[in-house]
Amino acid sequence: MAMLIILIIIVIIFLWVVATYNGFIRLRNLVDNSWSDIDVQLKRRADLIPNLVNSVKGYASHEKTVFENVTRARAEATAATTPEKRAKAENLLTGALRQLFAVAENYPELKANQNFLDLQDELSNIEDAIQNSRRYYNAIVRDLNIKVESFPSNLIAMFFKFVKSEFFEIEERERAVPEVSF
Repeated sequence: MAMLIILIIIVIIFLWVVATYNGFIRLRNLVDNSWSDIDVQLKRRADLIPNLVNSVKGYASHEKTVFENVTRARAEATAATTPEKRAKAENLLTGALRQLFAVAENYPELKANQNFLDLQDELSNIEDAIQNSRRYYNAIVRDLNIKVESFPSNLIAMFFKFVKSEFFEIEERERAVPEVSF
């Protein structure tokens, strides 16, 4: 009888280890998949930027530094490999795009150009998709990180070397409330 109880306990522990391990594998794959979704949206944005820059260049050719900043930021963003580096590079790219749109505001004929408006609208849609993808990615990372740190699943995480993932976060200056003055 004692042997049967020990066998049942061993089977229960084994099933718990297998279920916990499979949960980690599921979360890790979801993190990878959701990062891939972000990467696809960022690639779409990176592919759109040259068209946007060329549209503005035709109207504001003397704004050379703005174009160089956007081009440099785009190159850095596409070269970044980890979520942390990519987030930092994408924040720089977002700032450079804001400069580009600020330049565009000074040219009423550009703001009325249908091609520019279409590109701007497409970029806005892509930005929404990026935001949704980031939110989903961060939710999955949160779930994985909780499981990696929570007892008793942290024992399985340590044994099988599952580690926490990095959130895709914005920089502090992006969090600041914009100043409005009249």
